[in-house]
Amino acid sequence: MAEGSNNNKKKTGGKKSGVFKFFKDERFRLSLGSFFLLFALFLILSFVSYFFTWKTDQSFEWEKIISGPEVRVENWAGKTGAWFSSLLINKWFGIASFSIPFLLILTGFKLIRVRLAPFGKTFRITIVATILLSLSLGYIFGDASGFLGSGPGGAHGYFMAEWLNAFIGKTATALLLFVLAFTFLMFSVKNSSAILGNIIRRSGIKSSAADAVPGQDESEEISSGTKNTPDNTDSLSTLEPSETNTDTGKDIDIPDGEIKNQEYYDEEGEEGSVKFHVKEKGPGEKSISDDIINKQTAEDYDPTLDLPSFKFPPINLLESYKPTETSVTKEELITNKNRIVETLANYKIQIDKITATIGPTVTLYEIVPAPGIRISKIKNLEDDIALSLSALGIRIIAPIPGRGTIGIEVPNQNPEIVSMRSVISSIKFQEAKYELPIVLGKTISNETYVVDLTRMPHLLLAGATGQGKSVGLNAILASLLYKKHPAQLKFVLIDPKKVELTIYSKIERHYLAKLPDTEEAIITDTQKVIHTLQSLTIEMDERYNLLKEAHVRNIKEYNTKFIARRLNPEKGHRYLPYIVVIIDEFADLIMTAGREIETPLTRLAQLARAIGIHLVIATQRPTTNIITGVIKANFPSRIAFRVTSMMDSRTILDTPGANQLIGRGDMLITAGSDMIRLQCAFIDTPEIDRITEFIGSQKGYPSAHLLPEYLGENSSESAEVDLRKRDDIFDEAARLVVQHQQGSTSLIQRKFSIGYNRAGRIIDQLEAAGIVGSFEGSKARQVLIQDEYSLEQLLNEIDNN
Repeated sequence: MAEGSNNNKKKTGGKKSGVFKFFKDERFRLSLGSFFLLFALFLILSFVSYFFTWKTDQSFEWEKIISGPEVRVENWAGKTGAWFSSLLINKWFGIASFSIPFLLILTGFKLIRVRLAPFGKTFRITIVATILLSLSLGYIFGDASGFLGSGPGGAHGYFMAEWLNAFIGKTATALLLFVLAFTFLMFSVKNSSAILGNIIRRSGIKSSAADAVPGQDESEEISSGTKNTPDNTDSLSTLEPSETNTDTGKDIDIPDGEIKNQEYYDEEGEEGSVKFHVKEKGPGEKSISDDIINKQTAEDYDPTLDLPSFKFPPINLLESYKPTETSVTKEELITNKNRIVETLANYKIQIDKITATIGPTVTLYEIVPAPGIRISKIKNLEDDIALSLSALGIRIIAPIPGRGTIGIEVPNQNPEIVSMRSVISSIKFQEAKYELPIVLGKTISNETYVVDLTRMPHLLLAGATGQGKSVGLNAILASLLYKKHPAQLKFVLIDPKKVELTIYSKIERHYLAKLPDTEEAIITDTQKVIHTLQSLTIEMDERYNLLKEAHVRNIKEYNTKFIARRLNPEKGHRYLPYIVVIIDEFADLIMTAGREIETPLTRLAQLARAIGIHLVIATQRPTTNIITGVIKANFPSRIAFRVTSMMDSRTILDTPGANQLIGRGDMLITAGSDMIRLQCAFIDTPEIDRITEFIGSQKGYPSAHLLPEYLGENSSESAEVDLRKRDDIFDEAARLVVQHQQGSTSLIQRKFSIGYNRAGRIIDQLEAAGIVGSFEGSKARQVLIQDEYSLEQLLNEIDNN
């Protein structure tokens, strides 16, 4: 018996599973979805026809559908269409019944796995809109003298409106419908509150903080824009006050009477409510804590809104150099091929195949030797082939990686100029999705060479005088200027020659970074170079602390989290722009400063890649005492222009080859084990001048991006500070430092929106008052007061004295 019952259960279960499989079958979904789509089209056809044939269709009953052909209708969809139209438009929802075919279309597409819109949300909104529209049309038009049978709102709309009119009166019904429609729009339209706030402001009505919470005495006008702080990294786009809910949470003081309603998350990724206070700036005044505005879902933070009207330089600022009629003629190719074959044949080296790839300045001849020929034998004939071709710069690649051939690079008799315009306008560069895309030139196969600086992550350029290093640096700078917004990228330009990079001083307020209290952003003095590199190490340490608090590993993850508003700026978080350090004539710096330059540079090269600081170093003396082993180990990507000796080539690339280049921008780039020959893109000084002039003429930041202050070893012994001439915000700064237990100039500068000079003076005053300790290099000063009660006693003593 037990076995029989088990068998019955198995049979029953098998039937059920078979039914479930049928309904889950993809073919069933496709068929059902197609039926819904066709039925929706049928209803649309019958509804449209009903507007012309409603007088006949409204009296059509179901029984007549199965009647004989003697009963005729005028509806385009026949008897069934007439019945459905009369039922849905006349007896149900009127014109709003057109939503029913829409819902059928939405369902049909979902069944065939085509997503038109969020299914559940759209379905709910459509149903509510149908009922509300039917009711509104019934109230406005009534039965409309029998139009469509029961009026535009259908029987449902007409009778519901009549019932409400009798129950609460026509005026109250109109107000009720208005409130229902307004509420429906608030919940269904995205960013409806922001749109409403903009309409109200355009009408001249000022929103105030007092409107958010009843009973507030003073009102502060809410700013909806962004505020540029001196370091241009902490300004945040602001939402409207109507986008917030009331809640309590963490206290954050917003300076200068500006409320920033933004969605923040704690570092663990969980939502945390944030309480904002309006603060009217003034000496000795406390922030108003009556306004409590809670966070709500906000749009992503856009750092480019700091300069919303910024325009990238147009391509027509660059020169378009016309190529020669035929850079490499057919006769030249045949002649070179025959000479190569003849030279190899003289040494009894047979060739099975030879092909040529024409580049802008060099042609690559690929040969396939006959079986049994040793590669080293061909490699040793480099000078003989150069002699037979009467050409300089012959280079043999034996073998070409990944091709199984031997390459012989022969310079063209009439080389082409690779213009910067041609590579900037190339699709490869324009569509590059790299973080820091740079375009260097064209390869032997005439392909535009684009690389991501963040993946390099540092770059070393070396070559003899006049071989193209400065043009290469300008190509790197121009590439980044054409792709990155000033909010996303900053340059630190170091130019000991004082003439190569000064042309970029016009873009100081847009792209350049410098030390506080420095007049010129282009750094030419050796002592200032040392201070700048030390300041960059401080910036590096600060950024690593921010990454640690945000629980991320690199700048890309950090900025993604900040843009998604998952990091609170009031905890010191800020958008981190990339910083590219360009150093020209590195050899001169090593000669004059030596270890003072090499030590911070080595730290940056070893650690700075993860936090977005990248180094580009150029030198014309690639000797071992300039390019040391430590530097080479941290610069895996290197560019070699033409050098005079094989030893210099080995110093740069760890292999010969750079000594065989032809100059004038001909270069080798190595990234790891791969080595590629390029013709560097040419950009002339007038072109750079036009680019910098175009950028410099636009609205920029108040000043260059300020790096952390570096005081140096002798700066710790500061002059005696007179506490009777304290800063106006000295007391507030003291409370801030004690509250956060962090004595740093950047914290005061960020919180009070002041410059580094003033913040540094306040730190000196706090040190003289015994609130913070002495300068400790890259570390924040130690806070000597542990609680606010002790601080207030100390402040009272200072005031009494």
